[in-house]
Amino acid sequence: MSTIKIMPCLDMKEGRVVKGIHFVDLKEAGDPVENAAFYEKEGGDELAMLDIAATVENRKTRLEWVKNVSSVIHIPLTVGGGISTLKDIELVLKAGADKISMNSAAVRNPDLVRQASKKFGREKVTVAIDARRNKQMPSGFELVVSGGTKPVGKDAIAWAKQCQELGAGVILPTSMDGDGTQTGYDLEFTRAISDAVVLPVVASGGAGKLEHFYEGAVKGGAQILLAASVFHYRILSIREVKEYLRKKGVQVNL
Repeated sequence: MSTIKIMPCLDMKEGRVVKGIHFVDLKEAGDPVENAAFYEKEGGDELAMLDIAATVENRKTRLEWVKNVSSVIHIPLTVGGGISTLKDIELVLKAGADKISMNSAAVRNPDLVRQASKKFGREKVTVAIDARRNKQMPSGFELVVSGGTKPVGKDAIAWAKQCQELGAGVILPTSMDGDGTQTGYDLEFTRAISDAVVLPVVASGGAGKLEHFYEGAVKGGAQILLAASVFHYRILSIREVKEYLRKKGVQVNL
């Protein structure tokens, strides 16, 4: 197993960090700049910042948020939300992001993934895949877009494979069934994605206890473990998570 990375996630709305359950019931969770600096100091390997209202509000990512957060950290920053053109990607990278994450726009226009990979490099392109259970899909998981509000009628695992072929560098799957619940990553969904692609996979949605992180890496096959609520509300620290993983035989950077 490769070295496992811990990735706190800042879900952004109206300039503040927020966190909900199943993508709704959002609660305030602090200042993004303060949180970003704190997480780097705590040992976060990467940081995600997702402008969760951008697509629903039909606007672009707020570049000032990217500039403010990137100015206080040195770890890689992945930014997503409202990114739908090559120009958007260019502006977000110039504002200080190391990688971009696209979701709804990639589903609408899969060629955007190919173009972005070709222009900026595969390592800059993360495709976020939100899904929910649907027995009518071959894999049992249906792709949803627009912040989890619109089912697409497309198989989520087949889409992950397509994204790899198009040139994505990282896949970030989130199960709507688990988001914000702190009941554990959706291991079945995460494993289905990690078995389908050779790219790094980010486990996302539902981490609440130390063992959830271990399960995400070992049972889910993820290389990067993303969490929000447990870190924002100081239920767990990044150091605690890393020390626990190391004791369980998982390789981490302390």
